[in-house]
Amino acid sequence: MRAFLLGAAWLLAAGCTSNGQLPEHDQAGTAQPSFLQVKAEPDSYKGQPVVFGGEVLGARRLKDSTRIEILQLPLTSSLYPITDLTQSQGRFVAMHREFLDPATIPEGTFVTVTGEVAGAMTLPLDETDYTYPIIEIKNLRVWKKEDTAPMYIRPYIGPRPYGGPYWGPYWNPWPYW
Repeated sequence: MRAFLLGAAWLLAAGCTSNGQLPEHDQAGTAQPSFLQVKAEPDSYKGQPVVFGGEVLGARRLKDSTRIEILQLPLTSSLYPITDLTQSQGRFVAMHREFLDPATIPEGTFVTVTGEVAGAMTLPLDETDYTYPIIEIKNLRVWKKEDTAPMYIRPYIGPRPYGGPYWGPYWNPWPYW
């Protein structure tokens, strides 16, 4: 009984400490800067490890690297960018120093970038200039649509399929997207 109570207390404590947020510290124990901090002062965070994600707005192969323009989006606890574009806090550029075919990350693809802050660059955006924080890619996770497609169980009112005995509401177990 005592072992059961001790185990239950441990599970309760573990559940209370997990709030679904990303860890605030990297492996070295230093606090990871937020996207807004990096966007405001990218040069002061040079060399700092970060994990950002978002939707690819475009990718371009340069002479010695690939430049990916990304609309930043907050990450879920599984490091997947949320799909609500209104939650974006800006844009950033992720630089990949090795060959990366831009066709493998088309516009609209969701990605998570692990890397280091490498400064900033100013590029034209519509009729103005925009300063993008630059992230040097260490790891790039390209998400597939099926990785995140939500499964909804919807109520159905009508005759039950497969010869059910009565009419009425029941939960349809088949997902729709």
